[in-house]
Amino acid sequence: MSSSRPRILDPQAVPVVGTDAHLAAVDPSRLTPEALRRRFGSALDWQPEIPGDTGHVDRQLAAASVLVPLVQRPQGLQVLLTQRTAHLRDHAGQISFPGGRSEASDADAVATALRETEEEVGLPRRHVDVIGRLPPYTTVTDYVVTPIVALVDPPFTLKLDAFEVAEAFEVPLSFLMTPAHHQRHEFELQGQRRQFLSMPWDAPADGGAPRRYFIWGATAAMLRNLYGFLSR
Repeated sequence: MSSSRPRILDPQAVPVVGTDAHLAAVDPSRLTPEALRRRFGSALDWQPEIPGDTGHVDRQLAAASVLVPLVQRPQGLQVLLTQRTAHLRDHAGQISFPGGRSEASDADAVATALRETEEEVGLPRRHVDVIGRLPPYTTVTDYVVTPIVALVDPPFTLKLDAFEVAEAFEVPLSFLMTPAHHQRHEFELQGQRRQFLSMPWDAPADGGAPRRYFIWGATAAMLRNLYGFLSR
């Protein structure tokens, strides 16, 4: 399913108008597996900051799910992300969570996220412990995406679907939960000023320049919603 609305082809070329450095990072004590279990087990009333692209009420939307995999490493939780291959119709080349469209055989949003993750990156379900979910996010490509948050136990070996996934990598959760790293980009679309978030991650490199991963769009928005959830 695709959308006829204009899309941003080169997000890194869109001017940065500021960061959210005035907001506090999530305290490290809240970024442990135990703390996350408690937080997702609470009944605190909360609304996401960014619900997604909800301005077109006449759209026909499809259900989808993504897994927000928090890998338990000695240095702290790491978010497992993927870079999509360049030839795909939707979100080509973008950084995303593993996941995809729901199928009739899926029992629920969790089943969709687990199935898609296993298909895309080969992460066995026995390593995945689902601890909660975030509110659905509506994408410009006409999906209503449910983010399923899970702790992932290493060691595991990934097997990427070469058609859909060019690369899988990990980013420290603490980095992503620090608003000083959240850039705001502003642009004009159909006569209106619009914004989106990015969270560029410069991965350490051995003997060379760091590799930059440009996290933006729906993925950055869902991460920002996770920040809002964990900072309360």
